[in-house]
Amino acid sequence: MSEVFGVAVADALQRVGSLDQFARVDSLVEADGPGRGARLLRVVNGGGLEFDVHPDRGLDIGAASFQGVPLAWLSSTGIGAPSLYDPVGRGWLRTFGGGLVTTCGLDSFGPPADDEDGVVGMHGRVSHLPARLTTVEATAERVLVAGTVRQTAVFAENLALRRVISSEVGSNALTITDNVTNEGATESPLMVLYHVNLGWPLLDEGTSLDIPSAAVTPRDPDAEAGFDARYEIDAPVDGFREQVYIHEAGAERYARVTNPARGLALTLRYSDTLPALFEWKMTATKHYVLGLEPANTPEINGRAAARANGRLPHLQPGESITYQVSIEVGRI
Repeated sequence: MSEVFGVAVADALQRVGSLDQFARVDSLVEADGPGRGARLLRVVNGGGLEFDVHPDRGLDIGAASFQGVPLAWLSSTGIGAPSLYDPVGRGWLRTFGGGLVTTCGLDSFGPPADDEDGVVGMHGRVSHLPARLTTVEATAERVLVAGTVRQTAVFAENLALRRVISSEVGSNALTITDNVTNEGATESPLMVLYHVNLGWPLLDEGTSLDIPSAAVTPRDPDAEAGFDARYEIDAPVDGFREQVYIHEAGAERYARVTNPARGLALTLRYSDTLPALFEWKMTATKHYVLGLEPANTPEINGRAAARANGRLPHLQPGESITYQVSIEVGRI
């Protein structure tokens, strides 16, 4: 069994009236602002890791901290209720609140698509779909949130994402395990991307990035111009243009962000079912964020391009696939 604050959990439980004193899941409903009426679960794991889970936003993870240090970038939009979602074109950006993990998909990510599978906006719908919760618990071993997010329509796809978010009590890590099943009668496109958004003070001048990829490709001329500094983070710059790099996963599937000045490192690990990782380097003032984005296809230009380039994954009726990402934070 793990330790909390230098004491074995079993011994710690002899010193408290309730496990809630150091590990719990608080169930809340937002009362004001863009998130008004939406559910929120605040997870405290007893190891210094705290994070918000948003059941009405696809069970994505919003604000997160380790030993009081914020980890995630939060945008000016806030993490709003799903009713605010604008599915047209790039309307997704109107409610992209950032957060530690935003899921993109399930049938498309990247630019908007209008093809034989229909019309879908930027980065798909799944991050705006409410979940049906199946488990919310804190035990002496772990804290856990689980539920099902279903993306479906009449005469269209029926994809069920069953998500489990778990963190061992006293640990410095969390894991997201997703199982996606095609519960429809026909095959369905499947494009999934995990938009991990890291911000200040973890991200700061002098922060460095390590991605042991097999190959790296810049997306466009802006990325080509910054290629040699793709693993370096500078201070915010007015007018900085985003740089995006496509990493082909190597034998070791991780990306590590290290801030020596703060003595802090964050490591993202991802499963073999996610063969690509996109690096979104955006160090402009007010938009100071590093996106690390494991994906199930290396096609960054959307569903239509994925189909044209032979890079569009599909799920057959009854078929399932599992994806996993984990985030570990520690002192160095």
